[in-house]
Amino acid sequence: MDGRDYHFLSPEAFEARVAAGDFAEWAPVHGHHYGTLRSEVRRVLDGGRHVMMDIDVQGAAQFCGAFPESVLVFVLPPSGEVLLSRLLGRQSESRERLLVRLRNAREELAAVGRYHYVVVNDDLERAVAQVSAIIDAEAVRQDRVHALDGQVEALIRQLEREIHHFTTDG
Repeated sequence: MDGRDYHFLSPEAFEARVAAGDFAEWAPVHGHHYGTLRSEVRRVLDGGRHVMMDIDVQGAAQFCGAFPESVLVFVLPPSGEVLLSRLLGRQSESRERLLVRLRNAREELAAVGRYHYVVVNDDLERAVAQVSAIIDAEAVRQDRVHALDGQVEALIRQLEREIHHFTTDG
């Protein structure tokens, strides 16, 4: 739904927003233009929530430029046969569009080394659990823990008081 799930823009409005630098990432993908507004990402982050993107490798590179703290997860199909089967199973693409998607997939695989994590989607439940574990681990990564230095300093001061108490009373 426009304005809730997506913002559908005319080509002219899209280009104007690109020129204004409003997108964290944008790209022509499979014959269409897609992008993510910086303001929408900031709104979600400011609300204390995670932002999860499902974007191609060129969009991911741009997004990391706009939000360097991003964590990249590359989701791989278990094989070329499975990828082809999944694409054919959609029955939504012409033979020509399918060929474009396959060529794009081949090119995107070369970018896997730029990602922090790789999840092989051979079992949906396991893949979801792995992505969830990545999110959980990243949330408690040392450089993401809010006010960690102050917490550690307060604990050290408290321990120093206790040590002093034990050494002077004992």
